[in-house]
Amino acid sequence: MPKKINFNIPKEVSWVTKTLEKASFEAFLVGGCVRDILRNKKPKDWDITTNANPEQIVSLFPKTFYENKFGTVSVVNESATAEEDETLRNIEVTPYRMEAKYSDKRHPDSVSFTNNIESDLKRRDFTINSMALNAGSHEIIDLFDGQKDLKNKLIKAVGDPLERFSEDALRMMRAVRFATELDFNIEKETLKAIKDKASLLDKIAKERIRDEFIKIIMSENPDRGMEVLRETGLLKFVMPEIEEGFNIEQNKDHIYDVWTHSIKALKHSADKNFPLNIRIAALLHDVGKPKSRRRDEKKNDYTFYGHDVIGGKMSVKILARLKFPKKDIDTIAKLVRYHLFFSDVEQITLSAVRRIVRNVGPENVWDLMKVRFCDRIGMGRPKETPYRLRKYESMIDEAMRAPVTVGMLKVDGAKIMEVAGEKPGPRIGFILHALLEEVLDDPSLNTKEYLEDKVIKLSKLNDEKLKKLGEKGKDTKESKEKKEIEEIRKKWWVK
Repeated sequence: MPKKINFNIPKEVSWVTKTLEKASFEAFLVGGCVRDILRNKKPKDWDITTNANPEQIVSLFPKTFYENKFGTVSVVNESATAEEDETLRNIEVTPYRMEAKYSDKRHPDSVSFTNNIESDLKRRDFTINSMALNAGSHEIIDLFDGQKDLKNKLIKAVGDPLERFSEDALRMMRAVRFATELDFNIEKETLKAIKDKASLLDKIAKERIRDEFIKIIMSENPDRGMEVLRETGLLKFVMPEIEEGFNIEQNKDHIYDVWTHSIKALKHSADKNFPLNIRIAALLHDVGKPKSRRRDEKKNDYTFYGHDVIGGKMSVKILARLKFPKKDIDTIAKLVRYHLFFSDVEQITLSAVRRIVRNVGPENVWDLMKVRFCDRIGMGRPKETPYRLRKYESMIDEAMRAPVTVGMLKVDGAKIMEVAGEKPGPRIGFILHALLEEVLDDPSLNTKEYLEDKVIKLSKLNDEKLKKLGEKGKDTKESKEKKEIEEIRKKWWVK
């Protein structure tokens, strides 16, 4: 096992370690940044540990933040490079410390500072996170064979895993998260301890569970993370409703059970690098199926009538329990509630499509399509966008375009009667369509002042001339609409 490694660290980080060392203190890189360096990955953050106490750390740097009981001081780096890289803006420096028991299964009751880095490393969660690296000499301290576990792609607890998880139950979620993000396996004894201690997760604040869950969902292989959560028993304390779909057989249109279908839909959302709301909606879109499943003896098959409505309501409760922001809850619930929008494009009407847009909101309708794509792939279908889905996309595009109608004008029938003294009748429609033609040719003319003046001039025409102008405007409108729709359908390769 090597005692030294070669690597380059940013000057902003070296400035912090060198400042500490010049003041005759020790300084080591520690935790995730060391793990990332050893994996030839760019660290997501930089953590430093030292034998200086918080007050001594603060005295050495021009700008710091220190507002916690664990001794961590954030050193603010205002150099030009740090402005380009957020990971270098605030570098956390923590004294070597030891921790008392964890009464709440999350935080130590108290911490005490020590001059011994070995004591500090012993308190950490996993071997791959318990290595320290001297930024100057490049010497590595690896008391628990973290390098070996990195090489073997193992997540292994430091010391006794039962003790580690009894101290801080959130570490079990972190174990699954690291295994998911890094594509590692959880070491045998560590895995067994998670299964034994899974119920302790119920003592952890839902916000903390949510944060780890989000990181699992946003990884490249969230399906694997979900499987590990289920296998270890942790899922019962995170999202038990989704686990209810395990081994729930579906109807003949599906080759997978509800759980597998949902996990495959989630995986597709990750493969497409979709954002969080779409990923969670893909995971939850069929969460209402177990509660709605009925056996149709005549068809010799299962039905799931209303599972979309049930699922939408369940999604609200699930996400609220996990303390998701209300805006996200509302969006995801809509995507789950309306994920069954799809039907025969030869029969569905444009007005029905407009209702879908209204129900989920124009800002969410394309995300709804993405959830539908995930649903389709989760069924084992080979193509993401077959003709019918492209046709539906075209119809959504058409339904959402700015309508070419007299309603877009800055004057209406009531204003025409007021300005020109016209009475209700066909002449009102002729005037509106005549105005519309002008605006279509030159949108800048769509002002209240110009149109009111034009109304007065048009009202002086006889019925025959006014009708001729109105019909010409109507023809122009229909021609423009036809051209726009042709362009939309051409865009989606549909008729």
